Amino acid sequence: MFRVLTLKADIMLGLIVSIIIIGLIAGAVARLLVPGRQNISIPMTILLGIVGSFVGGFLGFFLFHADPAGGFFQPAGIIGSIIGAVIVLLIWTRVGSRRTSRR
Repeated sequence: MFRVLTLKADIMLGLIVSIIIIGLIAGAVARLLVPGRQNISIPMTILLGIVGSFVGGFLGFFLFHADPAGGFFQPAGIIGSIIGAVIVLLIWTRVGSRRTSRR
């Protein structure tokens, strides 16, 4: 029984680490692709990539019905994560520029 719990914990830890690494890569590539300066930290870049992964998963489900069993709230692969992160970053820069111009 203890061995099964350890195996599940190892799988969960591996999943979390891989989501963070994919998030960092997707967020960094998105920041390179979107013109202009983005004043966000490395943890925010990781969060951008993670949110972008779920946006990419939603778009993949919506456009291609990629995995109906998994539902629309699912992470995407690296390409979908980058596309989703670019979309999220463009929205973030547009909303953020409105906030700063009002002050």
